[in-house]
Amino acid sequence: MTEATAAGPQVIIGLGIAIFVMIFLVLKTRVHALLALVAAASLAGLIGGMPANEVIGAITTGFGATLATIGLVIGFGVMMGRILEVSGAGQRLARSILRLLGKEREDWAMALTGYIVSIPIFCDSAYVILNPLVRALARNSGRSVLTLGIALGSGLIVTHSAVPPTPGPLGVAGIFGIDIGLMIAWGIVFTTPALIVMVIYARFMGPRIEAMIERDTGQSLSLAANANETPQLGEHELPSLMRSVLPIALPIGLIFFNTLFSAFASLDESLAVENSLIGQLITFFGNPVIAVGIGVLVAVYGLVPKMPREDVLGHLEKGVESAGIILLVTGAGGALGAVLRASGAGDYIGTQVASLALPAFLIPFIIATLVRFAQGSGTVSMITGASISAPILSAMPEVNMVLAAQAACLGALFFSYFNDSYFWVVNRMLGVKNAKHQMLVVSVPTTLGWVTALAGLFVANAFMG
Repeated sequence: MTEATAAGPQVIIGLGIAIFVMIFLVLKTRVHALLALVAAASLAGLIGGMPANEVIGAITTGFGATLATIGLVIGFGVMMGRILEVSGAGQRLARSILRLLGKEREDWAMALTGYIVSIPIFCDSAYVILNPLVRALARNSGRSVLTLGIALGSGLIVTHSAVPPTPGPLGVAGIFGIDIGLMIAWGIVFTTPALIVMVIYARFMGPRIEAMIERDTGQSLSLAANANETPQLGEHELPSLMRSVLPIALPIGLIFFNTLFSAFASLDESLAVENSLIGQLITFFGNPVIAVGIGVLVAVYGLVPKMPREDVLGHLEKGVESAGIILLVTGAGGALGAVLRASGAGDYIGTQVASLALPAFLIPFIIATLVRFAQGSGTVSMITGASISAPILSAMPEVNMVLAAQAACLGALFFSYFNDSYFWVVNRMLGVKNAKHQMLVVSVPTTLGWVTALAGLFVANAFMG
């Protein structure tokens, strides 16, 4: 335990000052969000009592650890997106979805896609993979790109927060000793109303936020109005549906099989990776970096096989150019979260909440909510809420542990903002750069989902608590 962890009030003061300074710099000054995040991380650590060398270590380690998990995925993802765009594959997918569901349901299609895909795949990686589909659908349907982008992001984040085998909910189920099947079933029950509310918000607010961006910044997110957008291709020029969907579906499938194999391996030692050649192959090819890299190769050789080499490389490099600031800001968000974890802010907040007289399910929910706000990582906040509250709740009579476990997960939906890498992935992929607009795109819908989930927990507790 560090000195900062022991000095609880000092840690909270450091956290408060850091958040205030970060928000002020982003909203009111010319300081870029990248610098604001690093400044906030430094203040939180130093004021919280961490030695200067530990602060620097946490910043650099957190930055590197975040990019180690998502950096190459973002790079490969934008390369794949560029090929999907110039080949017409995005158009083909968009037209197919429109024919299947009909107009005016594109937002629900995106939300449902995200809801399913995020069960086996981290939402950051999934958003990078599926973002080209958002842009193609917006262009072909005339719907707001933000409506579709928010709907996709909502679908991804709710199952990421509550439905195993996503690592956070899976870990919480293990801590509380909950059957995985029950955890999945109740996760679907609680996240479905939350997703409905978030999609309604996306449908209502997407066009309004887009108009606000255009009014405030002069920037138009309408792809039809973007002079740099690739021209629409005729029906006969588009690739087949199979070739169009394969670069997206193959990485998702590989990652899903890896997740499934890992779940079975945890139950049967004979399936451990070191004991199985098949297991090693599944683990290797199912890693998000390798899987999305394979998706890029499939896109290049399957969608633009006759395009000159120089043109292909030019398109790939143009895609990578757009990833630079996404990578830097995402890494800085991870650095801030790492400092706040190292300072002990989350542990201190959780311990204080656990000492209060509250309904049983509210203890893990509030801990997870506060830790989420303090350090940004949904997975860490879930595990922290579960780890602190499980021993307390196990000593209480007649506590419904399934509700308690779901409460620890759903509390992590709260107010995704600057210290969350997913906040930056969604906004930067959609081209939203102003902090006020970014909060409307990610922070508000996640909080609406959090409120809806809390209401669901109260209802369930009234009947089952």
